[in-house]
Amino acid sequence: MAHPANLTAFVTEPDQSYLRIAIVRFSALGDVVMVSAAVRALQRSLPAAQITWITSPPAYALLKGMEGVQFEVMEKPRSLADYLAFYRAFRHRPFDVVLAMQANLRINLLYPALHAPIKIGFDRIRAREGQWLFCNRRIPYNDSHLVDSFLSFIETLTGDPAAATWDLPVDNIDMDWAREQLAALPKPWVALHPYASKVERNWKPERYAAVVGEAVARWGCGVLLTGGNAPAEISQCEQLSRLAPANVLNLCGQTTPKQLAALLSQVDVLVAPDTGSVHIARAMGTPVVGLYAVASPQLTGPYRQLEYCVDRYPQAVEKYLGKDVRQLPWNTRVHHADAMSLIEVADVMRQLEKILGQPG
Repeated sequence: MAHPANLTAFVTEPDQSYLRIAIVRFSALGDVVMVSAAVRALQRSLPAAQITWITSPPAYALLKGMEGVQFEVMEKPRSLADYLAFYRAFRHRPFDVVLAMQANLRINLLYPALHAPIKIGFDRIRAREGQWLFCNRRIPYNDSHLVDSFLSFIETLTGDPAAATWDLPVDNIDMDWAREQLAALPKPWVALHPYASKVERNWKPERYAAVVGEAVARWGCGVLLTGGNAPAEISQCEQLSRLAPANVLNLCGQTTPKQLAALLSQVDVLVAPDTGSVHIARAMGTPVVGLYAVASPQLTGPYRQLEYCVDRYPQAVEKYLGKDVRQLPWNTRVHHADAMSLIEVADVMRQLEKILGQPG
């Protein structure tokens, strides 16, 4: 079938059944959650489109069961053999549109393997490591939250406004499991996910310990510890769990992505630095006390629910970069080991009080 030259006409023809749309986003888990909001917007705008999402096994562990989406699951390429296998896999798989939602060299080299007349990538400012060479359409530049940048792909394709909803595919088995885990903990339930994959985003362990102690003393709350299986992460959670054994449940390194989402849907609040659990909790409707100093929560915080975040990014920019935050590009990070130290225990406790109320 011949395709219209005009992009809007391309997606507004009466028969949309032939529209084959490939989405490329492998990782990280928080980014995948944000992209899932754009996929839901795409489904609302083009309900008859055939959507293929190319992603990695860790992401699929959360996304499995997402209705109306075919997944192609593979590891990110690391060798020439991996690239050759990818090119062979898609050699006879034509698409009408590719949404190139990841921009780094390892992924950019995959885009020529995906045969489509329209390939939409990031704007020239955000099209890192030459992504613009492999795409023939771009989303407009906007200094906005990452969720909005992913929604912009849908708006560029369809010409319609796109709004974020998630509806992550977490089933009753995972929800029942989460309730069973939490049943013995006293309420309210406070989740801590204290470790980010990038060390510069991590808050001081002794300050997390102080939060646990003060939260248990003030509210008699149950504290859920979550995280991955990195040795440093597990060690930190083990140390925190010893502070109040009757009040702390340590599930660090013991959950699947779906189980984590189920747990975060049940708790009253999550305290976490800039990491994927923030976006999972946001998707599940749970308030987040996000800890931000390396990057702005306006860029990577819980989408449109920033009222409980502790934002020390402006102070970090001034102190460690010697600049005014209003004069910086959208994606500036404060790569300094002491940036997160600007967040005090009292900052976190004030935000928890807004959610949990005054101690009885």
